[in-house]
Amino acid sequence: MTQRARPRRVDDAEAAAVLAGRALVEIRALARTAPPDQPGRHLERIAFVAHLCHNLPAVAGRRPGRVLRRLGRLLPPGRDAPDRRERAMEDRPMSWTWHTSGPDGRALMLAWLDEAGCRWTPPPPLPEPRKDRPGLGVARSVRALAGWPVHPPRGHRPLPPQARAVKALDTEAICEVHEEAGRRRLGLGVGGPWLRAHLAADATHYLVPDPADHHWPDPVPWWECTALLTMRDGEQVSTSVAVMPETFTALGSAPLPRYRQRRLLQLGRAIERDTYLWGLDHEADCGPDRCGYTPPPRQDPESSDGAPPVQ
Repeated sequence: MTQRARPRRVDDAEAAAVLAGRALVEIRALARTAPPDQPGRHLERIAFVAHLCHNLPAVAGRRPGRVLRRLGRLLPPGRDAPDRRERAMEDRPMSWTWHTSGPDGRALMLAWLDEAGCRWTPPPPLPEPRKDRPGLGVARSVRALAGWPVHPPRGHRPLPPQARAVKALDTEAICEVHEEAGRRRLGLGVGGPWLRAHLAADATHYLVPDPADHHWPDPVPWWECTALLTMRDGEQVSTSVAVMPETFTALGSAPLPRYRQRRLLQLGRAIERDTYLWGLDHEADCGPDRCGYTPPPRQDPESSDGAPPVQ
């Protein structure tokens, strides 16, 4: 009787390589044996396996340098600094695949790894975005002292001086900014009845150009701005909206001390929830007798009423 070899412990990258290889073998077998007249069940299985494992080759190719990565976290965070969920996925690259696969997908992955003689520990749950207002911490507070924190990517020009400012806006003004983005189909941000109904009517909201590298305004005519919004229940959320330069420049604003502007910009980067997540939590309480808004029969990403998209 042949004794089964002792399972070898594997990390996420090794597990992803095993799973990706096993998925290709199964897809090939299913494609070869699918009945020409009734391939439906085989195609469904192929689609399931492909969806389960499509990003595993990228995970398998990662060999994270933990020491360098942890040292990098001591530096002040920039525009695209990872949040807690992203850091968790850096530490455990299989996190996204594992937690989005469902019970059947997770059972299949464990079975394949067991067949391959691998012992693998699934990643822990991803941290939920915090609802409370985050503290800036030492790194962001230091960065707020070190000058304006919006820097161009390599090879691009910096934003003009008029973009290096935080505008304090009332609810009407911030809604108009979002509605203009929707009217012009700028592709980032949309206003409408949903936003108006769910913002705190008397609150001050903040708007600041803070483009991601892929939205830097050398090729695009608008500025990606971070909007720091106060919702009707008092929670502050951060979202992005495209704003034309002339629109931003023309916005009136109460004067804000320069250091406070830099801290507000860092706060917008630190907040982990946006209008979409806030809208999901509010969905059960949304109605004309509660918040004054009547949800449409179906909300989708192209909805013109500004409601958060259903995913």
